Amino acid sequence: MRFSKLFGKTLREEPTEAETVSHRLMLKAGLIYQVSAGIYSYMPLAWRSLRKIEQIIREEMDAAEAQELRMPVLQPQELWDASGRTQAFGPNLFSLKDRRQRPLVLAPTHEEVITNMVKSHVHSYRDLPLILYQIQTKFRDEPRSRGGLIRVREFDMKDAYSFDADEEGLELVYQQAIGAYRRIFARCGLSVVMVEADSGAIGGKDSHEFILPAEVGEDTIILCGSCDYAANVERARGGKPPAPRSEPLPVEDVHTPGIRTIEELGAFLGVEANQTLKVVLYVADGSLLAATIRGDLDVNEIKLKRALGIADLRMATDAEVTEAGMAPGSASLVGIRGVRSVADDSIEQGSNFVAGANRRDYHLRNVNYPRDFSVDRVVDIAVVQQGHACPDCRNPLSTVRGIEVGHVFKLGTVFTELLSASFLDTEGRQRAPTMGCYGIGVGRLLAAAIEENHDDRGMRLPASIAPFEVSLVGLNMEDPAVVKAAERLYARLEKAGIEVLFDDRQESAGVKFNDADLLGFPVRLVVSPRTLREGMVEVKPRSAAEASMTPVNQATRAVKRLLADL
Repeated sequence: MRFSKLFGKTLREEPTEAETVSHRLMLKAGLIYQVSAGIYSYMPLAWRSLRKIEQIIREEMDAAEAQELRMPVLQPQELWDASGRTQAFGPNLFSLKDRRQRPLVLAPTHEEVITNMVKSHVHSYRDLPLILYQIQTKFRDEPRSRGGLIRVREFDMKDAYSFDADEEGLELVYQQAIGAYRRIFARCGLSVVMVEADSGAIGGKDSHEFILPAEVGEDTIILCGSCDYAANVERARGGKPPAPRSEPLPVEDVHTPGIRTIEELGAFLGVEANQTLKVVLYVADGSLLAATIRGDLDVNEIKLKRALGIADLRMATDAEVTEAGMAPGSASLVGIRGVRSVADDSIEQGSNFVAGANRRDYHLRNVNYPRDFSVDRVVDIAVVQQGHACPDCRNPLSTVRGIEVGHVFKLGTVFTELLSASFLDTEGRQRAPTMGCYGIGVGRLLAAAIEENHDDRGMRLPASIAPFEVSLVGLNMEDPAVVKAAERLYARLEKAGIEVLFDDRQESAGVKFNDADLLGFPVRLVVSPRTLREGMVEVKPRSAAEASMTPVNQATRAVKRLLADL
């Protein structure tokens, strides 16, 4: 490809709207074009990389004996109503009506359609196991698109679905998929961490995410440096720090004028946050819910929803809190009846807490559970924090930000039972197939690869997914000798099957070198009057600090060796 013919231009100025390194570099290098918020066109350079990523995915999925197919983006909403996920996805689900006013959705994922397909074609245990996958466009009406291709409203995803006769079969396929994912990410130049995760609106009982550690990531993961424990903060477990314990004392009122937060309360009374209790008031599926937790901890709303089977959760208003007999800023369950309640198990790790008095400007000292208040259920609903104890080895945990690049789920029989898919087992009984699903965001993977592989000059993508393998730079293209040598080398490289972008533009050396570094192809070749006088061309791997010289007639062989090493 000749640079002079390339559709898309590199930018000299930094894009002011970019929030992340990958977003900035993709805009500056002309890889993407923003059509609307969260909606991008892939320019030719990005499309070349994305096709390479797709090919890597296909090779690894095919090696796992998965079969590729294609399912429609447009789906009847009745399928989603049948699975219950119309409500689960909520406003993130794009919906529309056809000319006959039949409700449709733009698919964010394809569990319903694939299950119906299997229902029609799988009737016996002999038809199982089965792994089906596609690489297809998905739609999610994200409330806030950000980070270029990291969070968008239209995106390409590889989604795979497995169907097995039982849990043992699913476990085998699940581990097989994990192995394929590890190879995919390694081939794309990503150093990922696999962590326990929440299944969210996809459903199922167990899931794992593949996270690229990165400060710009939206996910927080919890890691143990002493063992293999790793989890998304939404799912993480951890031992909570101890709180002081002593013999229960009588409850007493204390005047706390203007005090509404745990920080203010601790400073006013001279107590640590772990000696206080706070109540967070929610409206859960239409009714008030009081969640009590120790003051040094925060409620993990994902854990809360999962523990209680809540579909819709929001913060209660002050009016709703007051109507229940509690005071905003001084709420507790002491003396309260008839309110649905849950508590974190931290309320059992300490004594003589300071808690709300349900009266403005007053709190209570020496509140103890279960002597002074009751709850419907005690369960872990706390956000795990840095320094909490690892649930496996008890050593301190650490927190890391990261980008989710892949997610695998054990769905079990959730969808197959809801949609009445079944097969005859070896004993002639009707059973629902056991299901798994496995997703990779293709565009997000490219963005993540740039986040990991860049420097202050531009991208440094591995050859496996770089748009081109070689940047051939001709300097002083008005010089006939340079033109002749560069054209000849360009032809030789292409004949050898090497992907090359030939910078044949009438631009200065500075512009060409800056663009070569920005695009970050694995190898740069430079043809100039100076190198030609010595019968040489300049060869420089993108990751190297210095260039070297090689004879012109050996340049193709030298590039092949470099690419093989890289």
